Amino acid sequence: MPKIRIDIISAVPGLVEPMITQSIVGRAVAKGVVEIYVHNLHDYAEDKFRHIDDTPFGGGAGMIIKCAPVFACIEKLQAERQYDEIIYMSPDGEMLNQEMANRMSLFGNIIILAGHYKGIDQRIRDVLVTKEVSIGDYVLSGGELPALVMVDAIVRLLPGAIGDSESALDDAFQDGLLDSPHYTRPADFRGMKVPDVLLGGNHAEIRKWRHKEALEKTQTRRPDMLG
Repeated sequence: MPKIRIDIISAVPGLVEPMITQSIVGRAVAKGVVEIYVHNLHDYAEDKFRHIDDTPFGGGAGMIIKCAPVFACIEKLQAERQYDEIIYMSPDGEMLNQEMANRMSLFGNIIILAGHYKGIDQRIRDVLVTKEVSIGDYVLSGGELPALVMVDAIVRLLPGAIGDSESALDDAFQDGLLDSPHYTRPADFRGMKVPDVLLGGNHAEIRKWRHKEALEKTQTRRPDMLG
């Protein structure tokens, strides 16, 4: 049985579908570690022209995604199974971080709603959405890329998603620090040498060196993480 099911709702599914067939996410889907389904919001439109947006009440620029297609899609999914979270990717949501990804990797079913145009009708957020998530303090053309960021952050944590089961546990942010430097062969490239400690085979010393380097990098680049 898959560890988790993720349903992505999008007005532009063509932005999402190619990405979930590639790399770690694609392999996880192929291995049955995760199920990912992409739903085209236009399939739930009320009119024959498949319109899903309209002008905002009160005036202003941009178009707003209407209630009806979103409610129809999500209510159909909810009739088939229970969902742990219905997530709306929004620049004013809670910032995505490693702790959040860790927590969501333990869920069974998630819906991710990728907004588009100017935004979505507030009633969708009030009634259906259980969590709003941002990937940063900037605005993109739609929520598809943020949705893919969230999917990747979650899926790579699932057992069997990546070959080395410890790799995801050693990622940056897992222990509250940025990652330490990494090196591979050759040990000497154009006079630039790998630190001796990594070549000596003393794993206790290597762990101490990596922790020291990670701490120094975090102090320099992200002192806010050390709180």
